[in-house]
Amino acid sequence: MKVTVDQNICASSGNCVMNAPEIFDQRDDDGVVVLLDPHPSGEQTEGARRAAAACPALAIHIEE
Repeated sequence: MKVTVDQNICASSGNCVMNAPEIFDQRDDDGVVVLLDPHPSGEQTEGARRAAAACPALAIHIEE
């Protein structure tokens, strides 16, 4: 799995961090998503999928 994010369209909702805090974080100044791990381990893949599905801006992209 490969995860990418588009910071330009991020809505700063925090849904990604709530679903997968080991993969995503947010910038302190504006809350925009920060990708911590573009290649999550096997047990983290479901959280990455949940985060992508919960993103209101569709800023998270997953390649299987």
